Amino acid sequence: MGVLITVLVVFAAVGLVLLALSLRNVQQYEKGVVFRFGRLLPDIRGPGLRVIRPIGDRMRKVSVQTEVLGIPPQGSITADNVTLTVDAVVYFRVIDPVKALVNVRNYPSAVSQIAQTSLRAVIGRADLDTLLSDRDHINAELKKVMDAPTEEPWGLRIERVEIKDIALPESMMRSMSKQAEAERERRARVIAADGEFQASQRLSDAAATMADTPGALQLRLLQTVVDVSAEKNSTLVMPFPVEMLRFFEHQSRETDGEFARRSGSRPAMPELTVPVQPVAPTLPLSGERVGSGGKRIGSRAAVARERRDNWPARADSDSDASRAHG
Repeated sequence: MGVLITVLVVFAAVGLVLLALSLRNVQQYEKGVVFRFGRLLPDIRGPGLRVIRPIGDRMRKVSVQTEVLGIPPQGSITADNVTLTVDAVVYFRVIDPVKALVNVRNYPSAVSQIAQTSLRAVIGRADLDTLLSDRDHINAELKKVMDAPTEEPWGLRIERVEIKDIALPESMMRSMSKQAEAERERRARVIAADGEFQASQRLSDAAATMADTPGALQLRLLQTVVDVSAEKNSTLVMPFPVEMLRFFEHQSRETDGEFARRSGSRPAMPELTVPVQPVAPTLPLSGERVGSGGKRIGSRAAVARERRDNWPARADSDSDASRAHG
């Protein structure tokens, strides 16, 4: 009786072990592929608790989630002979677990190699401007190039390919910055010139309106004075019309011309004759002395007396002589 119980216990233990070996738990995001003695079974096991043969069957679980694979930086030359370094990221998932297990070994590594070669090929066919400005087109072309060798043969679907970064040489970056700066400056000048042109057109229309209405200019002048005086300034600037300055200049020229004409028609003024003051005769005081009557005088006192006595008569005679000469 004891031997029978021991045998039953052994069979029960062996059954539990075999049952444990035959049960497999498949997650919702996985697919189960069963190989029986190395031969693929056609049935793919879905998520849940699945039973397989404990001896001879082996289940491989394949994740059908989207996987993210980073592509290491790749040095390449563009179509316009610019050397750069590009890195990208690939999003893919398994759509056929059988092909992913049977047709390719280590499919993530295979996708990485395909992505690197495709990235270099696509960059070599594109120029630098397209690579920098139209990344969507480059990404779509990368996806198309990678789909061909992976989807049908390997059962993988490339969902998305994104270029993360483009590393340019330092000299190329300086040249591009100069080009961008020149382009921005050109746009700023064009916008400023356009603004000046529109402002000149509006000012021309305003001038035409003010020319039709003479009082509008005066009203505008008063409005300007009000705007300036409203800021509590100690100095008030009054704009002066240029036309008024021209009017004053014209009036001054006419006045100067009239004065010149009147000055030319006046008679010439007579010359004024300044009377000549009488000058005392010069008589030598040394040597021989001569008097008024032609007689000689010997001493200085006699000469001085003679000059004093005959002074009025000599002055009158000299005045008469100058009048007769004039």
